[in-house]
Amino acid sequence: MASIREKTLQGLAAGDSFSVTRTFTEKDMVFFADITRDYNPVHFDGRFSAAKRFHGRICHGLLAASLITEIGGQIGWLATGMDFRFKKPVYFEDTITCHFTIASTDEKGRAKARAIYINQDGKVVIEASISGRLPNAKERRIMSQMVAEGDPTNKRNFT
Repeated sequence: MASIREKTLQGLAAGDSFSVTRTFTEKDMVFFADITRDYNPVHFDGRFSAAKRFHGRICHGLLAASLITEIGGQIGWLATGMDFRFKKPVYFEDTITCHFTIASTDEKGRAKARAIYINQDGKVVIEASISGRLPNAKERRIMSQMVAEGDPTNKRNFT
């Protein structure tokens, strides 16, 4: 994550790209279900997911899509809109990589980005369009101070 923060401190521009990868587990799904109260049987019952023509129980779409918030959180991106297109299911133990690319920025710090989520088999599982606000100069100075202090609130602080 250090490289995402470091690039943010230098200033972000169209074309900047970042990627994160995570393997999703059944434990992740149960935790997410408890937080969101989404107990759709497609996540919990193999018979139900089979009736939906899945090859097993699946992760919540928004759980997999949440990889984008890891990148956004490291950038300090303030999201104003997100549009997800769920292409294929994410199964337990699938490893998903989210490739995030800034598509455009303007002088007021507004930005648009695209994200492509790919599973371990190279298949696109999610596509997303994101709009938001990038950190301004003052916010980057504060972030720089935070990094100089060891970035103590950033649990993803590693190189």
